[in-house]
Amino acid sequence: MCDEKNFSPGYSGNISARYGEGMLITTSGSSNGFLSKNEIVYTGFDGLSREKRKKPSSEKFLHIEIYKKRPEINFIIHVHAPYLSSFASAGRDLMAPVMAENIFYFGGIPLSDYALPSSRELVENTVRYFDKYDAVLMANHGVVVASKTIEDAYLKLELAESYAQIVLNTEILGGAKMLSEEQAQEVLSLRN
Repeated sequence: MCDEKNFSPGYSGNISARYGEGMLITTSGSSNGFLSKNEIVYTGFDGLSREKRKKPSSEKFLHIEIYKKRPEINFIIHVHAPYLSSFASAGRDLMAPVMAENIFYFGGIPLSDYALPSSRELVENTVRYFDKYDAVLMANHGVVVASKTIEDAYLKLELAESYAQIVLNTEILGGAKMLSEEQAQEVLSLRN
């Protein structure tokens, strides 16, 4: 569905699922919109493919380190959704309390510092936010969303992209009216 919503155009992005002592991850150069079973590879947490002639995504270590940091996470989606990627490329996070839903589901969506795609620095810059957040914008790159279930990861991605579009639209209309700190805390209290 990532391609139907234009979240993952062309060959961009990658998806993984925790599996056994490693993960199932899309192969390098695959398209999230046209995946076949041959474009999923079992990869250990050492980053090595467990299947001959199948090369895991170059972003494999981003997925591995999120799984290591958050044992309850089972699915990760990394895409270049247009609105979220626009905020990432503008160097802007989505932490402002504009809508209750964003506060409730995310607590905010931070922006990690830029680093070369697939680099160790990119992994470190991004993963550090996963102690507190389930979605992180990657500067001049895209977004990564992690969750316990694939459905929740995908729906959070959809919510985040919609939220980015709404924030952009509010700027066209003269700027968002922020929720107060008290109102934001009331929304967060609904999580319990």
